[in-house]
Amino acid sequence: MEAKEIREFVEKALDGSDLFLVDLKVKPDNLIEIEIDSDSPVSIEDCEKLTRAIEAEFDRDKEDYTLEVGSAGLTSPLKVMRQYRKYIGQEVEVLTKEGKKLIGMLKNVTDNDFTIVSKEKVKKPEAKRPVIEDVEHTLAYNDVKQTKYVLKF
Repeated sequence: MEAKEIREFVEKALDGSDLFLVDLKVKPDNLIEIEIDSDSPVSIEDCEKLTRAIEAEFDRDKEDYTLEVGSAGLTSPLKVMRQYRKYIGQEVEVLTKEGKKLIGMLKNVTDNDFTIVSKEKVKKPEAKRPVIEDVEHTLAYNDVKQTKYVLKF
């Protein structure tokens, strides 16, 4: 099965809703894995509706496949820009490709990068002890290994 054809169908099927495609994989054994997200919680019914639409469009008698449609989990890494936008104002954990870990509030998202504000100890030249201040970090997407929403209890 062609991932491009399935992707186009899924994006068209989700158009007009607040649901969006996060990831789509077609594995060699024709296992199709689709991950969706939404600006509001994704329900089981949302996944079932998309599954039924795909099964109606792509005949299993022509080409046998296994289909898995699920939602992006709260602890899953962010994969598409719309997910980043969804979490503006929320706390995220970023792991850079250099291995640096940053935790802070997602402040801004652009096409090329995003900005988080983290609380860090900063030593001022005139101060005896470091103070905790908000420090902004602007990171290019291609410099980041992963970004995750920080789930708080």
